[in-house]
Amino acid sequence: MPLRSALVLGLLAVLLSTACSRLSFVKPSARRGDSEQVAPRYDVSGTAESRRRSENRLRLARAGQALANGEPDAAEKLLREALKADPGDPEALTLMALLESRRGRSQEAGGYYAKAAELAPASGRAQNNYGAWLCGNGRAAEAMAYFDRALAAPGYSEPASALANAGACAEAAGQPGRIERDLRAALSLQPTNAVALSAMAEYQYRKGSYLEARAFSQRRLAAAPASADVLLLASQIEERLGDRAAADRYRQRLGKEFPQALSAQPGDSRQP
Repeated sequence: MPLRSALVLGLLAVLLSTACSRLSFVKPSARRGDSEQVAPRYDVSGTAESRRRSENRLRLARAGQALANGEPDAAEKLLREALKADPGDPEALTLMALLESRRGRSQEAGGYYAKAAELAPASGRAQNNYGAWLCGNGRAAEAMAYFDRALAAPGYSEPASALANAGACAEAAGQPGRIERDLRAALSLQPTNAVALSAMAEYQYRKGSYLEARAFSQRRLAAAPASADVLLLASQIEERLGDRAAADRYRQRLGKEFPQALSAQPGDSRQP
């Protein structure tokens, strides 16, 4: 993989992994040989086309860095230049979606995710991304088809992400049989997948299997930085198990790290 392409994918991995606390957007790998092939490859080295592509890779790398640095206007300028040069570039569309999402413009973000999925049907990343957006925006039944497309995409290097998203979305989609099946499949591939661990903890809690819920909750806390939802669920699990001291410790941590979340959710909002 060319250095600039690797840099773009690396920036996408960092930025998109923080885009949603409940579902996982794309986490492309920047390792050599681990990229998806979504269109025929042609030898255009030294041609005007190769230079155009190289310039676009550099624009995307700079746009991703601008986003990481909190410079959305600079990122938007670079991304619009990239899309003018190549309107169908799925990485540029994905970064535009992330930019719109950070600006609180979810519908605009969805439009970019949708376009990336349409223009790159063989890209598991693009399909998984749009599925995550659909599920997070009340369209869970539609989302499942995109997760399945991601899993069927040739060369998709992150099947655990699509499986975790599918399992987390399955109940809302009216497919409860896929919850545990897909989440366990995700964890068999990636035991530290934060989305799958969170969803399994919630699923076991709802079933009343509090010891299993505790185990998955603890694994989730060890796998990635805590979110307010994760800490709140951990406290609720301990309350159900009768360990008030552990529940209080989680709630104290919640109050310290996410004070607004604690005041917004004073009670047990999840029912087994």
